[in-house]
Amino acid sequence: MSEVTTAIQPITLTEGAIRQLNHIRESQQVPSDYGLRVGVTAGGCSGFSYQLGFDKQKDNDEVHDINGVRVFMQRAHALYLLGMEIDWVDGLNNRGFTFSNPNAKETCGCGTSFSA
Repeated sequence: MSEVTTAIQPITLTEGAIRQLNHIRESQQVPSDYGLRVGVTAGGCSGFSYQLGFDKQKDNDEVHDINGVRVFMQRAHALYLLGMEIDWVDGLNNRGFTFSNPNAKETCGCGTSFSA
Protein backbone atom coordinates (compact mmCIF):
# COMPACT_ATOMS: atom_id res chain seq x y z
CA MET A 1 0.00 0.00 0.00
CA SER A 2 1.52 3.31 -1.01
CA GLU A 3 1.47 6.06 1.55
CA VAL A 4 0.62 9.58 0.49
CA THR A 5 1.09 12.17 3.19
CA THR A 6 -0.53 15.53 2.56
CA ALA A 7 0.85 18.86 3.75
CA ILE A 8 -2.62 20.23 4.46
CA GLN A 9 -3.78 19.60 8.00
CA PRO A 10 -7.54 19.04 7.94
CA ILE A 11 -7.82 18.96 11.73
CA THR A 12 -5.93 20.36 14.70
CA LEU A 13 -4.67 18.39 17.68
CA THR A 14 -3.96 20.50 20.76
CA GLU A 15 -0.86 19.94 22.89
CA GLY A 16 -3.06 18.31 25.54
CA ALA A 17 -4.56 15.91 23.01
CA ILE A 18 -1.12 14.99 21.67
CA ARG A 19 0.18 14.33 25.21
CA GLN A 20 -2.79 12.08 25.97
CA LEU A 21 -2.55 10.25 22.64
CA ASN A 22 1.16 9.59 23.25
CA HIS A 23 0.31 8.36 26.77
CA ILE A 24 -2.35 5.99 25.39
CA ARG A 25 0.00 4.75 22.66
CA GLU A 26 2.67 3.96 25.26
CA SER A 27 0.44 2.53 28.01
CA GLN A 28 -1.58 0.37 25.59
CA GLN A 29 1.56 -0.64 23.66
CA VAL A 30 0.01 0.39 20.35
CA PRO A 31 2.12 -1.00 17.47
CA SER A 32 4.33 1.58 15.75
CA ASP A 33 2.70 1.00 12.36
CA TYR A 34 -0.69 2.13 13.70
CA GLY A 35 -1.86 5.70 13.27
CA LEU A 36 -4.67 7.73 14.75
CA ARG A 37 -7.91 7.14 12.87
CA VAL A 38 -10.20 10.18 12.87
CA GLY A 39 -13.57 9.88 11.21
CA VAL A 40 -17.32 9.84 11.56
CA THR A 41 -19.89 7.08 11.74
CA ALA A 42 -23.64 7.24 11.28
CA GLY A 43 -25.47 7.19 14.59
CA GLY A 44 -25.43 8.94 17.89
CA CYS A 45 -28.15 11.15 19.26
CA SER A 46 -27.50 13.92 16.68
CA GLY A 47 -26.91 11.88 13.52
CA PHE A 48 -23.13 11.34 13.38
CA SER A 49 -20.61 10.20 15.98
CA TYR A 50 -16.89 10.90 15.99
CA GLN A 51 -14.47 8.04 15.46
CA LEU A 52 -11.13 8.34 17.25
CA GLY A 53 -8.70 5.49 17.88
CA PHE A 54 -5.51 3.81 16.79
CA ASP A 55 -5.78 1.64 13.69
CA LYS A 56 -3.83 0.20 10.77
CA GLN A 57 -3.77 2.17 7.54
CA LYS A 58 -6.39 1.17 4.98
CA ASP A 59 -6.06 1.38 1.19
CA ASN A 60 -8.23 4.48 0.76
CA ASP A 61 -6.90 6.48 3.73
CA GLU A 62 -5.44 9.92 3.42
CA VAL A 63 -2.42 10.20 5.71
CA HIS A 64 -1.60 13.42 7.53
CA ASP A 65 1.29 14.25 9.85
CA ILE A 66 -0.17 16.54 12.49
CA ASN A 67 2.46 17.71 14.97
CA GLY A 68 4.22 14.35 14.85
CA VAL A 69 1.04 12.25 15.03
CA ARG A 70 0.29 10.16 11.95
CA VAL A 71 -3.43 10.58 11.27
CA PHE A 72 -5.53 8.38 8.96
CA MET A 73 -8.74 9.80 7.52
CA GLN A 74 -11.12 8.70 4.80
CA ARG A 75 -11.46 11.38 2.13
CA ALA A 76 -15.28 11.34 2.42
CA HIS A 77 -15.03 12.19 6.13
CA ALA A 78 -13.11 15.43 5.51
CA LEU A 79 -16.37 17.12 4.51
CA TYR A 80 -17.57 16.73 8.10
CA LEU A 81 -14.24 17.21 9.89
CA LEU A 82 -12.36 19.97 8.06
CA GLY A 83 -11.22 22.58 10.56
CA MET A 84 -12.09 20.51 13.64
CA GLU A 85 -9.99 20.80 16.79
CA ILE A 86 -9.48 17.81 19.07
CA ASP A 87 -8.49 18.60 22.65
CA TRP A 88 -8.03 16.67 25.89
CA VAL A 89 -9.86 18.00 28.95
CA ASP A 90 -9.00 16.81 32.44
CA GLY A 91 -11.25 18.73 34.80
CA LEU A 92 -13.55 18.10 37.73
CA ASN A 93 -16.72 17.87 35.66
CA ASN A 94 -15.36 16.55 32.39
CA ARG A 95 -12.49 14.28 31.39
CA GLY A 96 -11.81 13.09 27.87
CA PHE A 97 -11.33 14.15 24.29
CA THR A 98 -13.41 17.07 23.09
CA PHE A 99 -14.30 17.92 19.50
CA SER A 100 -14.74 21.52 18.38
CA ASN A 101 -16.20 21.18 14.90
CA PRO A 102 -17.06 24.29 12.83
CA ASN A 103 -19.10 22.08 10.44
CA ALA A 104 -21.51 20.86 13.12
CA LYS A 105 -24.92 22.50 12.96
CA GLU A 106 -26.00 20.87 16.22
CA THR A 107 -24.23 18.84 18.87
CA CYS A 108 -25.56 16.69 21.65
CA GLY A 109 -24.95 17.15 25.35
CA CYS A 110 -22.28 14.45 25.45
CA GLY A 111 -20.18 16.25 22.81
CA THR A 112 -19.45 13.12 20.78
CA SER A 113 -22.39 13.37 18.39
CA PHE A 114 -23.32 16.05 15.86
CA SER A 115 -25.44 16.87 12.85
CA ALA A 116 -24.14 18.49 9.71
